[in-house]
Amino acid sequence: MELDGAIAMVTGANRGLGRHLATQLLERGASVYAAVRRPDELDLPGVTPLRLDVTDHESIRAAAEIATDVTVLINNAGISTGTPLIAGDLDAVRRELETNFYGPLAVTRAFAPVIEANGGGAVLNILSVISWLHPAQAGAYAAAKAAAWALTDAAREELEPRGIAVSGLHVGFIDTDMTAGMPDVPKADPADVAAQALDGIAKGLPEILADDLTRQIRQGLAHGPVPIRAA
Repeated sequence: MELDGAIAMVTGANRGLGRHLATQLLERGASVYAAVRRPDELDLPGVTPLRLDVTDHESIRAAAEIATDVTVLINNAGISTGTPLIAGDLDAVRRELETNFYGPLAVTRAFAPVIEANGGGAVLNILSVISWLHPAQAGAYAAAKAAAWALTDAAREELEPRGIAVSGLHVGFIDTDMTAGMPDVPKADPADVAAQALDGIAKGLPEILADDLTRQIRQGLAHGPVPIRAA
């Protein structure tokens, strides 16, 4: 897909990877809606601020009524609470699922008709190597990202006939606020990850593997996303 001239919406564009994605989209000639919970606090020149909370369906509906020219959706907004599934607080587990799974699902459902009406385009879901590795101490995050991986593969098959390509970005630790409490682990440069993600959208890749750890883990799984069709 050609990003020069595209109309993109990036959720969680105020910081971290989302900010780099929005900035690099602008550099590639796209127009960008920066979808954030508090647009009055957004400091990102060149974008169009848009209020959107991925856990608030009314805000999602309102955003879809405003941003009617979108051709690229990047589901980037997410949280990590460090909650285990058995011993952790159940409300925190639900919060991770609401944000990291139901959030991108709701936003994609709202914007798929918009993208289709504009002649087709692309959706990118920001996933994680934790989609495939499920450490106990991050059980809620792992469950939500594994569900979001399934969402990505199922939505790809469902939206392909409507002219919408769906990609998933898998990556390990990124040097952002989310990993600030992990000083001893190797972290990817968010600018590099963003560049790989946008290159992947441009090439129509179904999966974008952004670091060596992710590529190594992926090799241990079944080869590539395979559509399952009814007999």
